[in-house]
Amino acid sequence: MSRDRIEAGRARTPRRPRVAALLALVLASCAAESKAPAGRGGPPPPVPVRVGRAERKTVPVRLSAIGTVVPIQVVAVRPRVGGQIVAVEFEEGQTVHAGDVLFRIDPRPYEVALVQAEAAVRRDKAQLAYRRTETGRYRTLVEREMAARDQLDQARANVAALEAAIAAGEATVAAARLNLEFATITSPIDGRTGSLLVTAGNVVPAGGDKPLVVIHQLRPIHVSFAVPERELPEIRTRQAAAPLPVEALPRGATAPSRGRLAFVDNTVDPATGTIQLKAVFDNDDESLWPGQFVDVALTLGEMSDVVVVPAAAVQASQEGHTVFVVGAGDVVEVRPVRVLRMDEREAVVGEGLSGGETVVTDGHLRLRPGSRVKIETGGEPGAAG
Repeated sequence: MSRDRIEAGRARTPRRPRVAALLALVLASCAAESKAPAGRGGPPPPVPVRVGRAERKTVPVRLSAIGTVVPIQVVAVRPRVGGQIVAVEFEEGQTVHAGDVLFRIDPRPYEVALVQAEAAVRRDKAQLAYRRTETGRYRTLVEREMAARDQLDQARANVAALEAAIAAGEATVAAARLNLEFATITSPIDGRTGSLLVTAGNVVPAGGDKPLVVIHQLRPIHVSFAVPERELPEIRTRQAAAPLPVEALPRGATAPSRGRLAFVDNTVDPATGTIQLKAVFDNDDESLWPGQFVDVALTLGEMSDVVVVPAAAVQASQEGHTVFVVGAGDVVEVRPVRVLRMDEREAVVGEGLSGGETVVTDGHLRLRPGSRVKIETGGEPGAAG
């Protein structure tokens, strides 16, 4: 091989890597273009949404709130006489009725006191009989001028003193008899007992600070709840016409308890702007328990032939409430509406819808006026959004 050919071969060798790199760049560009969306420049794909219907129907006018179950009566049972508890006549958590025996305090000191009081009255009565006879004799002697009138006056005073002593003694007897009765402690109300706070064998003082047991009345029972003060005029107007029904649903329960509105507080809480209400429930099944939180629904009346949409369809903005209405070709439009009432399930629309429209309930975030939608029916709530 000649020297010139060798040099020419060396000169051509560096060009081959540059050509290979250029070829790789071109291939990569083509591959990227092949992966680009085929519809670039065309209409956007439809937005998946879920929908509901705007319907005309009669709906109840309800106020919803969180309430607390409150017993109508709570009695902390305390002894009215002191002594040793010799018997407990109930079980913790037992249902008791007014007059049922709960505790027995040792009655013997009170039996003795009663006997003593009765004996003192009998003694005074015997003395009174003698003093009255004595007064009669002095009266005869004074009439015959055989005794001084002072002696008659003294005899009459003795009679009056004994009559007063007898009256006081009879009061003492009544008090002793009451104390003996109080040694047997009975339930003052119908209700359910709580924990036993003092056991048999303990000595308790009369009217001590510590109760022996606390009894809660369960039937009937109250549910206390608050509503905004703006609802007060309508509540008062409708309550004057007829009793207002109230439902209370405990957490985890499947069926609500039904009662009626029984109390409207006489002042609005200025700190919260709410008014306190109470409803009464028969609670025969004892499904409502003191201290329990419940979902309350106060029914004020009915609204007839109104447009109702799912509450999820209503969107709030600075301009007011709107809904997305699905029209021809599955294209949505934004419709301003006036909401009369709304709860967690439904919204009553006064203006903006006539009934029969299809409204979007899920998937609002990706919608714009004029967007095309794809209506979905399955999946978990929120999957379309």
